[in-house]
Amino acid sequence: MTTLTKEADVPAPRDGGSGDAFLSVRDLYVHFDTEDGTVKAVDGLSFDVERGRTLGIVGESGSGKSVTNLSILGLHNPRTTEVSGEILLDGQELTGAREKTLETLRGNKMAMIFQDALTALSPYYTIGRQIAEPYRKHMGVSKREAHLRAVEMLEKVGIPNPKTRVNDYPHQFSGGMRQRAMIAMALVCNPDLLIADEPTTALDVTVQAQILDLLKDLQQEFGSAIIFITHDLGVIANVADDILVMYGGRAVERGSVSEVLRSPQHPYTWGLLTSMPRLSGNVNEELTPIHGSPPSLLAPPSGCPFHPRCGYVDEVAGKSCTADRPLLPDGRGAACHLTAEQKRTFFVEQIKPRLS
Repeated sequence: MTTLTKEADVPAPRDGGSGDAFLSVRDLYVHFDTEDGTVKAVDGLSFDVERGRTLGIVGESGSGKSVTNLSILGLHNPRTTEVSGEILLDGQELTGAREKTLETLRGNKMAMIFQDALTALSPYYTIGRQIAEPYRKHMGVSKREAHLRAVEMLEKVGIPNPKTRVNDYPHQFSGGMRQRAMIAMALVCNPDLLIADEPTTALDVTVQAQILDLLKDLQQEFGSAIIFITHDLGVIANVADDILVMYGGRAVERGSVSEVLRSPQHPYTWGLLTSMPRLSGNVNEELTPIHGSPPSLLAPPSGCPFHPRCGYVDEVAGKSCTADRPLLPDGRGAACHLTAEQKRTFFVEQIKPRLS
């Protein structure tokens, strides 16, 4: 598990971005029809990602992170899934787009690194063939050119002896090498948008650091916009420019890395931070978990989705956390009924001492 360092070690956001979003998501809803009812997996989500920048999406399992990004790629089953809202990729509308259009974009203009490389890679084909196939399809090159490109990409992601290993099968690669091969496959066509779905899960910390460094290096080379999905704020602190915190299918806080990690405004973000181990902390001190469980998306709570687990409900005056849904402001902010002064006071007096 990645740990957070002291506040002073949180990186400042990198310069970049012209302010023009390469990917723009507006009012995204993703609902699944099941035997038990309708699962509201994503419930009105909006965000932007600029070229050359990385958006980190964090939250517990079931918060809607992966569902959101599968919607961007158009990978949900249309017979059981209702997707509405606006998804613009470089100005092109993806919501409701024809499958042929999405197939042209997937692997070419947008690509995804899936969470479990062992199950994402086919055991029946060599690593080289799986990397070369999308390059040959989208670029219209010969088998030989595609094979040479696969070797080049394996070398680029740090696989030793790429000319030989290109003919190996996934089971002949270690976990870290399979993840590198997945990255090579995703980047083989130089996509403008790269979605990384917890690409360092189940990897040891040394390999994890290598994968994160590799993604940053490749982004500098290709200028891709990256969406990095994780539940680990320590990883986000090292790779992202901006953060979107999700809970119960909604965005509850967003801002730059330095803003959110140094002065978080939502009680859920406070809970994520205080439940993580810290390099500067007391090794004998117990972690503070977020009490309760994530909400059922079959029957999500009314009002603020976090209110059943929030310890600050009684501090809200005027509005009711149980009835009134708080809105996420444009730009930096949190979807919370606490006043700006309350957020500053509670963070400084109660949360910040536990993070030092």
